[in-house]
Amino acid sequence: MQVDLFDFALPPERIALRPAVPRDAARLLHVDRSGMADRVVAELPSLLRVGDMLVFNDTRVIPAQLDGRRGEARVGVTLHKREGPRRWQAFVRNARRLRDGDVVAFDADVSARVATRHTDGSLSLDFLGEEPVELLLERAGRMPLPPYIAGKRTPDARDADDYQTMFAAQPGAVAAPTAALHFTPALMAALDAAGIAHRTLTLHVGAGTFLPVKAEDTDDHAMHAEWGRLDPATAAELNAVRAGGGRVIAVGTTSLRLIESAADEDGTIRPFEGDTAIFITPGYRFRGIDGLLTNFHLPRSTLFMLVSALMGLDVMKAAYAHAIENGYRFYSYGDASLLLP
Repeated sequence: MQVDLFDFALPPERIALRPAVPRDAARLLHVDRSGMADRVVAELPSLLRVGDMLVFNDTRVIPAQLDGRRGEARVGVTLHKREGPRRWQAFVRNARRLRDGDVVAFDADVSARVATRHTDGSLSLDFLGEEPVELLLERAGRMPLPPYIAGKRTPDARDADDYQTMFAAQPGAVAAPTAALHFTPALMAALDAAGIAHRTLTLHVGAGTFLPVKAEDTDDHAMHAEWGRLDPATAAELNAVRAGGGRVIAVGTTSLRLIESAADEDGTIRPFEGDTAIFITPGYRFRGIDGLLTNFHLPRSTLFMLVSALMGLDVMKAAYAHAIENGYRFYSYGDASLLLP
């Protein structure tokens, strides 16, 4: 499909720079086959059914952005995907100044050696020393806010909490699974009381989620792989929910992409551990999920293509036009939509 089919005009003032307070006070656009309605996230228990199950991504965002030097050259590093105990693939600003074997010095006596240059322009870096890389990043790194937020204000101490979900447990993401940012302990208690269960999986979100689609046709766009795990017990529970007439509702496109990666053609969800580069566009037949709670996405992005595949391009263009006209807030810290095809 032509990528420009997924374009739309978004006024810059619609981009949220801070999350709603409290988190579940964010607005929620409810879209199903009967139309759309303006709600708030705290109303979610009344919009789902007894026996439904929400699936959250329990990845934890790491301080994945670093500023460094190689001689007189300044370089900016955004870690993307872990490749080994001390090796990370990274997108590097000013990468043309680096060669294989060069050592980049970061703050707090942290350094890394260039190991490999990839065809997409990214580099693999080996962090030096004996300390665990996680400790090095805590010293030298900072929270990797999306460019559409960091370009408008300076990241600060609030973001260390604001950009983590209440489910964050498994370190490794360089971007938050932002749909889950709307959930609070009070909301989870209300969902439990309403008979709506929840489970978690892990998908370590990479920096590739921010990259624009530069191809003119979706067939020519290559997705970056991300590592995920869906354990056998969770897979069995998701299958049991659907067998019993309940719905599996993914919270966030990351949860959806992993479930779909784990699902067979007949809809059976299998345990999964490894990389996925699944790219979902209109025409895709969903196998493992029955709905999605997600934020509002960028024009021409793979995520807007995904929601258009779920609900139909015309439906999503109408929903986004309604959201823009009615003051919904977009992107990572913005409002949400509940999509039930």
